[in-house]
Amino acid sequence: MVLTVEGEVCILSHLLTHSTTSATSSNPKGKYTFADGLQYEDRHWHYCDSYDRRFHTEICYGLKPSGISQLTNMDPPRKIPIGCYDCGDGFYNPRTRVIKDYRNRFLRNADDDEHEWIVRTCRKGWAEKPAQKPKP
Repeated sequence: MVLTVEGEVCILSHLLTHSTTSATSSNPKGKYTFADGLQYEDRHWHYCDSYDRRFHTEICYGLKPSGISQLTNMDPPRKIPIGCYDCGDGFYNPRTRVIKDYRNRFLRNADDDEHEWIVRTCRKGWAEKPAQKPKP
């Protein structure tokens, strides 16, 4: 069975628009564009990979001067509430294990695997003091 669709699809909090798409349950085909204009390619996808780690906005508008880092595709990045992490589709509170979208609406509870990944990988809303070196 083949399903033909036209319109928009919302995946998590990221809007994808696409042209007419024919899909079977395991093999979607079509042209997908993220809300920021990035076009998805099912083959030869090189966005933010180990060869080219630039964000889409850096590809479109150029890199920042030396010494000024761009931490996310959104520049400036969202302010993360203290004690929380920015996990891509919202903020994660590790004490409650709840992820809320950027408008503070409940999205989901994190399971153990997602909790570990967020804590290990995502930006956090506080700075840690560097370890002090002993005096010579």
